[in-house]
Amino acid sequence: MSKKILVIGGGGREHAIIKCLKRDNPDLDLYCAPGNGGIGELATLVPIKATEIEKLVAYAKEEQFDMVMVAPDDPLVLGLVDELEKVGIRAFGPHKNAAIVEGSKAFSKELMKKYNIPTAKYETFTDADSAISYLKAENTYPAVIKADGLALGKGVIIAQNEEEALTAINEMMVDKVFGNSGTTVVIEEFLTGPEISVLAFTDGKTVVPMVSAQDHKRAYDNDEGLNTGGMGTFSPSRVYTKDLEKECMENIFLPTINGLRQEGRPFKGVIYFGLMATKNGVKVIEYNARFGDPETQVVLPRLKTNLLTIFDAIIDEKLDQINIEWEDNACVCVIMASGGYPKKYQTGYEITGMDKAEEKDNIFIYHAGTKKENDTFVTAGGRVIGVTATGSNLEDAIREAYDAVAKISFTDAHYRRDIGIKK
Repeated sequence: MSKKILVIGGGGREHAIIKCLKRDNPDLDLYCAPGNGGIGELATLVPIKATEIEKLVAYAKEEQFDMVMVAPDDPLVLGLVDELEKVGIRAFGPHKNAAIVEGSKAFSKELMKKYNIPTAKYETFTDADSAISYLKAENTYPAVIKADGLALGKGVIIAQNEEEALTAINEMMVDKVFGNSGTTVVIEEFLTGPEISVLAFTDGKTVVPMVSAQDHKRAYDNDEGLNTGGMGTFSPSRVYTKDLEKECMENIFLPTINGLRQEGRPFKGVIYFGLMATKNGVKVIEYNARFGDPETQVVLPRLKTNLLTIFDAIIDEKLDQINIEWEDNACVCVIMASGGYPKKYQTGYEITGMDKAEEKDNIFIYHAGTKKENDTFVTAGGRVIGVTATGSNLEDAIREAYDAVAKISFTDAHYRRDIGIKK
């Protein structure tokens, strides 16, 4: 009998996870809540939101899933894995008390301080006046201002001057543009250097880093415009050498996982390390408690080992008993977004050309904000699709990805033209 698995989430990351699971395990009976148009081609869509914890637990129990894979940050921070386990459902992802590494930036910074994990100098504030006084006293710009809680990847402001910094504090702490996520803010020194994204599998004891990647957060070319959930990514990083990998394992990856275990918060699942290679060594910018988006879209196409085997080993705390292998190639993902994203945008536009683009074996189109209407895919979100290509090296993968992008169109489509270029 085939295994019955429910994946929680509905974006490009979840589409990549589901494609990878199906590639290696064609007989899997896959479900996705809530999913999207593209995911619906591979899995049964379940109309329950990722944050509707009680409904998801009741549904999972009723359907008797063999595993529930929780992909997004919100349900992890809300404790979905804990609630599933309470009713006897096998679940993949960190428990609530470990997912706090993403749920609270203040917590993660304190963890780094306690366990000597290299990061930017920072202070934490719970009232706007104190934060403003600190900014005026420091008078150092750019300054990084972060909402403590989850904010859809948009709760980080890099203020270039005092005016921008004061605006950010007032929006987060007074106007509550991020709700309760901005009740506490972290103000950090601004670090410079190439950014590196490293996802890692961990069962709370063993840490196995995945191949490196680099995200492009800004909306426009040359890293201009507003921060987004991610406009594209590539793997491997151009700067992540074997020496840097060793430095990160010794100074960051192992101390983080060991520190969490010592705190009584063992982390089982996928942890994301947002890193910066500064002139004073690699430092942690942030942790995420799950697969990154859109990093997953360039990392999983390079995975040779069966992803379900890895999930099982992590849940059973036997990660040290398997060997995880990767393709010796490169991968690039270009996000095609709705015009106006990350601000206001229109949806409901027909998407054409995807079939033509995906005729080649090395092209993968991951749906993020799409839905299917009358056998036609239409736009249904800010980030619409991730057009992804593998190649023997980064230059090949970049060319292949943009060749595929050129075959796809929808009204007001917006994408960056420099994905993979920067070091």
